[in-house]
Amino acid sequence: MASRQAAESPVRVGKTEPGAGNRKSLRSPKAINGERVIRRIFPPEYKLSLLAEYDRCSESGDKGALLRREGLYSSIISDWRRQHREGTLVVSEGRTSSGGRQVPTRTEVDKLRAENERLKTKLAKAEAIIEVQGKVQALLEELSKSADTDNT
Repeated sequence: MASRQAAESPVRVGKTEPGAGNRKSLRSPKAINGERVIRRIFPPEYKLSLLAEYDRCSESGDKGALLRREGLYSSIISDWRRQHREGTLVVSEGRTSSGGRQVPTRTEVDKLRAENERLKTKLAKAEAIIEVQGKVQALLEELSKSADTDNT
C-alpha cells in the first residue's frame, strides 16, 4: 500500500499539475476541490493535553502512533514544549480560543519592560524639575516681598 501511495504522489514521482511547471506548485498543498488547505490552529488546551498524553507514552512506538493519529510532527511537540517552558503556552480561564487576548511574545514583554523603565526614569526627572521650580517660585516670592518691604 505504501508503494502505491508513493507512486500516486506527484511530489515523489516528479509529476506536476497540468499547466504548473514550477516547484512552488508542488509545495503548496491543495484540497480536493482545488482550494488551498487551511492551516490548522491549535488551542492552548489541546496543546497542553497532547503534551501530557505524549509524555505518558511509555511503550515503544506509542509516541509515533500518537503523532500519526493526530497528524502532527515531532518538531511541533518540540515547539510546544519550548512555548510551555517560556510561559507563552498557558490556558487562561474564561477565554475562548477565538475571542481572547493574544499572549504577548517574550520580545514584546521585554520591549514593554524597557519602555516602562525609561518612562519611570523620565517621570522621576520631571517630578524633580517640578519640585525645583516650586522652590524657585517660593524663593522668588520671598525675595519679592522682602524687596517690597525694603522699598517702602
